[in-house]
Amino acid sequence: MATRIDGKAIAQAVRSEVASGVAEFTQRHGRAPGLHVILAGDDPASAVYVRNKEKMAKEVGIAGEVHRPDRSITQDELMALVSQLNADPQVDGILVQLPLFQHLVAAPVLDLIDPAKDVDGFHPVNVGRLWSGLGGLVPCTPRGCMRLLAEAGAELKGARAMVVGRSNLVGKPMAALLLAQHCTVTLAHSRTRDLGQRCREADILVAAVGRAKMIKRDWVKPGAIVIDVGMNRDENGKLCGDVDYAEVEPIAQAITPVPGGVGPMTIAMLLDNTLTAAKAREGEG
Repeated sequence: MATRIDGKAIAQAVRSEVASGVAEFTQRHGRAPGLHVILAGDDPASAVYVRNKEKMAKEVGIAGEVHRPDRSITQDELMALVSQLNADPQVDGILVQLPLFQHLVAAPVLDLIDPAKDVDGFHPVNVGRLWSGLGGLVPCTPRGCMRLLAEAGAELKGARAMVVGRSNLVGKPMAALLLAQHCTVTLAHSRTRDLGQRCREADILVAAVGRAKMIKRDWVKPGAIVIDVGMNRDENGKLCGDVDYAEVEPIAQAITPVPGGVGPMTIAMLLDNTLTAAKAREGEG
């Protein structure tokens, strides 16, 4: 039976580490790291997510603000808000919550964010730095997955890793992070031929394809570590991942549940990215 990787407990440990780091930073510089979130959309799930970010940022001592412009905001006004935050020395992290209102275009807004304040790690400059091994701000969910692997005692060097899902948010940066840790990485997707057979070769399997219970028992190598990034609803409307947990748990070495696995790590790593950005902007490396 697999070890259950408790994302809630690990995320709490990360937040405690960040709180200590924020307290030290604030004492050194006379100000707290600043995180500003722009919520220019009406998606209910986004509103809940942003409230959670706001609450947890306050808990660890991070300063900042959530900007909630109404539907009348224009593209130019949104771009001006980002430019204003770029120029503000009290702002260390900028996050634009997607999706935006339908009349707004996300790409130019995201590209305008100062890469040094891009705590989501989505700016092309940060993507390039990640793939070039230069360090910088890394997307929060893949960073969280790497922390979960470390907590599970994964031997990464020389391991065969399979990432199922090629999104810019998770799949691609996850592959880059595993590669940096000397894994032999395969980046696959829903159209990969013989996908099940390829997955069975992996010592580390990361599922981020967005299909409920797609990864079955016979797709998983006995003793593999399985990280499930998926967040779906099953036929009964219950939350589930991309991995069929009940089938895979008996043969895996370790596995993340859904919910309570990868999900809690995302906000924890956002807070850590904000502290990292603040330190870098103060020349702390």
